Amino acid sequence: MSQFIDRRPNSKNKSAVNRQRFIKRFKEQIKKAVAESVNKRSITDIDRGEKISISANDTSEPRFQYGEGGIWEMAHAGNKDFVAGDHIKRSSGESSGRGSQASNQGMGWDDFGFEVSREEFLELFFDDLALPNLVKTQITQLPTFKMVNAGFSSYGVPSNISIIRSLKKAHTRRIALSAPYREKLKQAEDELAELLKKLLPSDPQIKKLQEKISILKNKVVAIPFLDPLDLRYHNRTKQTLPTTQAVMFCLMDVSGSMDEAKKDIAKRFFILLYLFLTRNYEKIEVIFIRHHTVAKEVDEQEFFYSRETGGTVVSSALELMRDISRSRYPIDSWNIYAAQASDGDNWSADSPYCQELLIKQIMPMVQYFAYIEIMPRYHQSLWEAYQPVKEQFESFSMQTINDLKDIYPVFRELFKRKME
Repeated sequence: MSQFIDRRPNSKNKSAVNRQRFIKRFKEQIKKAVAESVNKRSITDIDRGEKISISANDTSEPRFQYGEGGIWEMAHAGNKDFVAGDHIKRSSGESSGRGSQASNQGMGWDDFGFEVSREEFLELFFDDLALPNLVKTQITQLPTFKMVNAGFSSYGVPSNISIIRSLKKAHTRRIALSAPYREKLKQAEDELAELLKKLLPSDPQIKKLQEKISILKNKVVAIPFLDPLDLRYHNRTKQTLPTTQAVMFCLMDVSGSMDEAKKDIAKRFFILLYLFLTRNYEKIEVIFIRHHTVAKEVDEQEFFYSRETGGTVVSSALELMRDISRSRYPIDSWNIYAAQASDGDNWSADSPYCQELLIKQIMPMVQYFAYIEIMPRYHQSLWEAYQPVKEQFESFSMQTINDLKDIYPVFRELFKRKME
């Protein structure tokens, strides 16, 4: 059986086909190497490729070889040092080139170096992540269609024939084609009636006129009742259905209790979240809301880098999210998600109101709500207020981030792909 290998180079003089085959074959090893490399870089630098290393043992090919022991003889072409009967000591085996104590023996291979592009790196990193509770057919890059009526056509299949439209066309055609004959027929009949008043029925002139009338009547009758040109078919065309879209609300506390370290963790979490959303879901909108005593919708630049601060009234952000959702994102055509980052420190009288807002107004309209509390020691009042919400709604999740190293585990726990 013949085997064909496509070795045509791509624009970078690399075989894209073989590259994808390699990534697929060693996907688990590459994903592990990607995860290890991520821990060594800043989240803000995640949007780039990476040079990773794969253990030489993981890329070794299966092969048949002689086992230990046994006596066998082999003559190799070009042999100048040995003759039949000489005994050769077996090699002690290969070792990895990771480095060890100095020695005058042994040989091996360095780990396999592999460069992954930005797209490949992000695809591997986000491979097992997804927005929870998302209906598969609702956010997709493939458009969906429905068949709609688009008038009538002269061509089609018998099952699509429009009987009424076809009969109307046939009637119109018969009237148009028979009109000249009917006009002549009426003139001839009127002339015959006048002649019968003056002449006998056996008169040759009357006979001739009667023959003319007979011919005209036959021509009218000869016009077909239904002609192929009369047939009309229902014409149906594809119409793109509006795809149900998703919106993600990012709520960040920028009050005075959120020091720079906490804000940095929150910013890094949302950077990762935003990158994840834009990478995996093309048809999605992201709304940035920052708050202290008041909340406002801002762009990405102001969300991450504005220096405005103040007291803490978390309900202002929840109210703004609710109002934006009601005015711009009706729940019958949008999937709504929210992620909130705060240190949990809130005005004590406001936390019960936040709980009420979530239970009665926000949770019934969202698909998923993730709350991230950034605290170094103990939970604050907002965490306690959110506990009943978590118990009542499965679509509400709470996680704690203590320092930078917790960002990735928490993020993956919140947005890991649910098994079907």
